[in-house]
Amino acid sequence: MKSYWQNYIAGDWVDGGAGRIDVENPGTGKVCAEHALADAGDVDRAVGAARDFADANIWTDMRPMARGRIIQDMGRWFEAHIEEIATVLCTEQGKAMWEARGEVGNAAKYFDYFGAQAALIEGTSIPLGAGYVDFTAREPYGVSAQIIPWNFPLEIASRSIACGFATGNAVIVKTSELTPCASEFFVRAAKDCGVPKGALSVFTGLGPDAGAARARHPGVDQIVFTGSVATGSAIAAAAANNIVPCVLELGGKSAAVVHEDADLESFEGDIRRGIFVNSGQICSALSRVVVHENVHDELVERIADVAMGVKMSIGAEATEPLGAMGPMISAGQRDRAVGMVAEAERQGARVVAGGRAGNLPGFFMEPTVLVDVKADMAIAQEEVFGPVVSVLKYRDEAEAVEIANGTQYGLVAGVFTRDLDRATQTARALKAGQVFVNEWFAGGVETPFGGYGKSGYGREKGQEALLNYVQTKNIAIRVR
Repeated sequence: MKSYWQNYIAGDWVDGGAGRIDVENPGTGKVCAEHALADAGDVDRAVGAARDFADANIWTDMRPMARGRIIQDMGRWFEAHIEEIATVLCTEQGKAMWEARGEVGNAAKYFDYFGAQAALIEGTSIPLGAGYVDFTAREPYGVSAQIIPWNFPLEIASRSIACGFATGNAVIVKTSELTPCASEFFVRAAKDCGVPKGALSVFTGLGPDAGAARARHPGVDQIVFTGSVATGSAIAAAAANNIVPCVLELGGKSAAVVHEDADLESFEGDIRRGIFVNSGQICSALSRVVVHENVHDELVERIADVAMGVKMSIGAEATEPLGAMGPMISAGQRDRAVGMVAEAERQGARVVAGGRAGNLPGFFMEPTVLVDVKADMAIAQEEVFGPVVSVLKYRDEAEAVEIANGTQYGLVAGVFTRDLDRATQTARALKAGQVFVNEWFAGGVETPFGGYGKSGYGREKGQEALLNYVQTKNIAIRVR
């Protein structure tokens, strides 16, 4: 991994107007690289180049199938460079190597999927009777400004970049200062695959400087943000001043309702994937298990066994799928999660596995299971964003749904039962943008993803995501 990484703005590799920032390896706690740090002037140049590109109609003058092939070529490029990319991602983000490879593969899938959609963005014909021809056209907003978080810096960016390109937008990407390096591969892929100059800028910068400058920039036509509720609210307010639409994905406190007839052995795999992958640093993590009292004790024992069987390992060494868990992103994130568990214990919850910082260099936390959790405790209401699962008990289905819906979030939820009627009834009652039945993270790049409540608005993934990147023009013609 090289020691210094630059920003890519307006078609050139450049240093940052705000200097440089250290990038830490979460597995060791040591600096692994330096990255250029953008300031408001860098943002202005990136937006200006994107504005010039959009106004020149370079993407939209191209046949959509040709644009789609370029986008799909980027996916193939990622697949061809998977080991190189995963190594960088693993080093700067800390996730296990098997997870890093999976993220690169998923990034490739987004380019493949949305590249195929580029030629399918069609308008409609509207009958107005004799003497008129009326139709609609889907047109890009122009400049899509995308603010990417650190937990899945490639996967989340790829779905936004690919969707923006497929709909004919220019894209500017601000990466997190915690994970800026692997995003260079978007630029390398774009250059090698024939993306026109000006269509993409990628840079890192601090939120109060580069992020805020971009959110309020008058040259931006649309904003895509994944992150905290507080930051999303501030971005939405800045965008509203310019009457700019947003796509906001703001996290969750997602619950799995486990009925007494559920396959508990199978659910062990859902727990492993749902809360301990990426050290629980997933917006749609399975952070609450709402389980029927008749199977509560058995399920708690199974979940605790899963947690105690997960090995903590420096990311590059964790190559076996589901076999190991890497560190959290920073000491601050780790200490916050440990502190929330300690507070839950003071409130009456009980730790049956983990609960402490890991006994390793770097920012590790033990896979943690809490029981005797009440629905009004902070641990059951606030997003931990760590490898911590809370188990809550219920007596009847009405109580289960009440507990599951009892937070400010509504990103995803789950239902586990052998009874299809019960699964359908419960799924309809859950207030979430996506409901998994009998498999956490069921679905894929093809399925819409987004939240209810303070989990945000707009949708990523699936065909529905394309509608966030286009506006509808109606053309009504009087004919004689």
